Amino acid sequence: MADYPQLIDVDTLAQRLGDPALRIADATVFLDRPPEGGPYTPRSGRPDYDREHIPGAVFADLIAELADPDARFPFWLPSDERAATAFGELGIGPGTHVVAYAQDNPMWATRLWWLLRYFGFDDVSVLDGGLPAWRAAGRPLSDEPTSHPPATFAPRRRPELLATRADIEAIIAADAPTCLINALPPHTFRGEGRSSYSRPGRIPRSVSAPAVQLFDPDTFHLRPLPELAEQLDPIGARGTDPVVVYCGGGISATIDIFALSLLGRDDVRLYDGSLTEWTADPALPVEIG
Repeated sequence: MADYPQLIDVDTLAQRLGDPALRIADATVFLDRPPEGGPYTPRSGRPDYDREHIPGAVFADLIAELADPDARFPFWLPSDERAATAFGELGIGPGTHVVAYAQDNPMWATRLWWLLRYFGFDDVSVLDGGLPAWRAAGRPLSDEPTSHPPATFAPRRRPELLATRADIEAIIAADAPTCLINALPPHTFRGEGRSSYSRPGRIPRSVSAPAVQLFDPDTFHLRPLPELAEQLDPIGARGTDPVVVYCGGGISATIDIFALSLLGRDDVRLYDGSLTEWTADPALPVEIG
């Protein structure tokens, strides 16, 4: 199997479309947010995938197949059995390499990247710029369904990549230094405007590193490595302290985690419940301002 960079560009991917080990996956979800505020409604990107996708790409369903259907909150981690079935049916297993992409915001591709890593699968890349970059380069698109032979995916959870609510409570209470990063936009970090969560604000001790500042909003390309470092170094994310990243529902935070991985830090944890879980309990503190 050919070596793949963790962040792969359109030209490199186009050259490798014939690789039998390649598994390209569209992981897109759209979030429908009520104008008056309140919880968003996740909507699958599958209809758009069906209309056009990168040739050979499958669709990775982050809403249903790769989440716990009985959980209180969206995008909750699936069981080992559910993950094994979903990834196996996509043809992901030993000897394959996944390239994840999104139709717009790269957070869906980095979420799939993080999920695979959390379940013990390292052979995964993210397509820089996603489908917009592929389209802008004049590369071919397809509406043909894609399938691969089922694979055996054996989940090997890495608990060291995950932070729970109890972990966050301990971080707040402890004197030990931890870099707790909020990846949401600055106004959401400050608790301004209409909130998509039960209460506005942030978890105490948080610092701000908005995911939206780590990529170009016009092209969806990740910022160059020096610019990523300029965003993340001042808050101590590449220091020696433990790092935990959260957002609203464990999605956009994975952009920060992916960027830190590109910069050489692979031990960052995701608080998967994020503000959706945290703000739902009125006993847990939030800060505004």
